[in-house]
Amino acid sequence: MALRRLLLSPKIPSVTPSHIALRPRRVIQFSIKCVSMETAASGANSSKVRVAAAQMTSVNDLDENFNTCSRLVKEAAAAGAELLCFPENFSFMGLKPRESVAIADSVDGPIMHRYCSLARESNIWLSLGGFQEKGPDEQHLYNTHVLVNNSGTIVNTYRKMHLFDVDVPGGMVYKESHFTAPEIVVADSPFGRLGVTICYDLRFPELYQELRFQHHAQVMLVPAAFTKITGEAHWEILLRARAIETQCYVIAAAQAGKHSEKRESYGDTLIIDPWGSIIGRLPDRVSTGICVADIDFSLIDSVRTKMPLSQHRKPPGYWKPDAL
Repeated sequence: MALRRLLLSPKIPSVTPSHIALRPRRVIQFSIKCVSMETAASGANSSKVRVAAAQMTSVNDLDENFNTCSRLVKEAAAAGAELLCFPENFSFMGLKPRESVAIADSVDGPIMHRYCSLARESNIWLSLGGFQEKGPDEQHLYNTHVLVNNSGTIVNTYRKMHLFDVDVPGGMVYKESHFTAPEIVVADSPFGRLGVTICYDLRFPELYQELRFQHHAQVMLVPAAFTKITGEAHWEILLRARAIETQCYVIAAAQAGKHSEKRESYGDTLIIDPWGSIIGRLPDRVSTGICVADIDFSLIDSVRTKMPLSQHRKPPGYWKPDAL
């Protein structure tokens, strides 16, 4: 009866209507980076932890974007959130690809230092997805997701794995591999075990399967700057699919609105629970602001216990004829 109630009770909204990442230029042996901290145990033992996701319209001005982020951090802290997730390109959105390469900075440089200080001053964790990190040469940068704890210390970084090289029908041509270069990353935190991704990664479910079933992620972070066309078609449905198939919370902070005459992002910042229900959403797809929701560890346990996907999954190659 308990399983029947679980299967029948959730009201799943209709799925109406994902974008940008990095492709290595050679075959890479992906490794796993996992940071374990004592705080993770305390978070997992708590019933609920409050988190927030930001929506903003970044421009090609580092100071203006930082001022916007500072305001949103204060809003999130005042709302009781212990983690605030920012979208891809939170610190800078170049009008041209080479602008981003020109301002790229090291993770321990002055740009990230300001955000680390912001986290420490507000006593809040920050998910800073899509930071322009200096690359291996002057022609490339890394699109890097940086996790900063409430002491202002960087606890982990993830360089975007999948690069967005697409000719969007009726829109712009994106060649992210021309100016970006990329490890699977999980990090323990007071908000559970975090699976760290960026934007275009969303279209590759095997990454999320690996994070969940091999590395036991509980919350997936998906900062993004989806185009308007691809966002309208796929953003919500892909996010909810990743939540349902991994039985994880998904926090998807999004760029929104027009950054310039040539570039527009879809918006629609979302927080989704392990059943695929949307539990946090801004009132529209263009405004700057935050949405807030609670990570409920008991819900994660309940969904996974009543529908034990991890026990039912078959090993790679199981369905091949010679394995039957």
